[in-house]
Amino acid sequence: MNVSEAGVGVEAHQVRQDAELSARVALSVVVEPMDTKLAPLIRELGTTRAWSAISRNEGGHFDRCQPRVQALDLDQVLFNTHQTGARLLFPGLPGWPAGLDDLEFAPFAVWARGCITDIDWARSIAVVGSRAATSYGLHVAGELGYDLASSGYTVVSGAAFGIDAAAHRGALAADVATVAVLAGGVDRPYPVAHSQLLDQIRANGLVLSEAPPGASPRRERFLARNRLIAALTTGTVVVEAGLRSGALSSAGHAERLGRVLAAVPGPVTSAASAGTNAWIRDGRAVLVSNAAQCVELVAPVGEGLLAPERDELALVYDDLPEVPRRVFESLPKTRTTTVDRLAVIAGVSGQEVMAALGSLELSGRVERSAGGWRRSRQEVTG
Repeated sequence: MNVSEAGVGVEAHQVRQDAELSARVALSVVVEPMDTKLAPLIRELGTTRAWSAISRNEGGHFDRCQPRVQALDLDQVLFNTHQTGARLLFPGLPGWPAGLDDLEFAPFAVWARGCITDIDWARSIAVVGSRAATSYGLHVAGELGYDLASSGYTVVSGAAFGIDAAAHRGALAADVATVAVLAGGVDRPYPVAHSQLLDQIRANGLVLSEAPPGASPRRERFLARNRLIAALTTGTVVVEAGLRSGALSSAGHAERLGRVLAAVPGPVTSAASAGTNAWIRDGRAVLVSNAAQCVELVAPVGEGLLAPERDELALVYDDLPEVPRRVFESLPKTRTTTVDRLAVIAGVSGQEVMAALGSLELSGRVERSAGGWRRSRQEVTG
């Protein structure tokens, strides 16, 4: 229903809901997500009363908001929401992720594109890290994304270059929903180079933002976005982060929220892992090296022991050269997979995957099937 029609021939609770919707959409456009001056006042007044005060510049206390108030076209924002196929959510509506309510600066509303009803937020883990990731970090992130998704967990990240993209691609390779939280509108792919990746995420999972459709990503919005990633999930895993990496912002929010916080260690000589190594050293993050350890940290008591440690597999197959070993360890235990998916998980080229599969097939470790490649039956049962 158009906001301007609210209250005409509808019940009182519908009028109140429309007023709440209008206020929350307007505040999402006019007020920055982590405005420390306005946020306490809005909490005190409530959203509808706060919007009334801001829109009228009550007492002259909201001068900073007036340029955006004057430019606001609420009907256009709602039209854009409809045109982009986005779903608008706020507290009290079905589908609202309850974890967002734990934030000191909770979003007024969020826009979602994709299959929000398919997301079980109680079984979600954030995987974040540096944009300037190393090959080691990309391999670990892709492996975590795939294994966490295969274990029934939704991988949440920010669709950025580096670790974020590798984690998303790993989850997609497992044919499981993944969630991308954007700093701009859900109709504004960023980075633009990840337009196709974001289309895949939307088709198989969810793209989410607290910014209205059409909004451009700005630096402060990326920092604000990180708090959403931490709040949505049961825990955050940092794969690679330098001492000043933005990924540590997500880690800090997870720490303040009392969520599980884990980090993957890296070489002591690598600046890309200096931040994660420091957080592990200081006891702020739990050291993890595979998905099973991540699940063990966030799963309810009595659950979480889902898979053997990957280190055990490595001991058995230490005789394999590096690429065949990575390809073999990337193969699911009970399902087939394709060369393209193995390339994503193993972090090697398709040509290298084919060569590795050939040698593994000759040694009896893998076999070809109608759906692609799988571990041989003797390897699964042995």
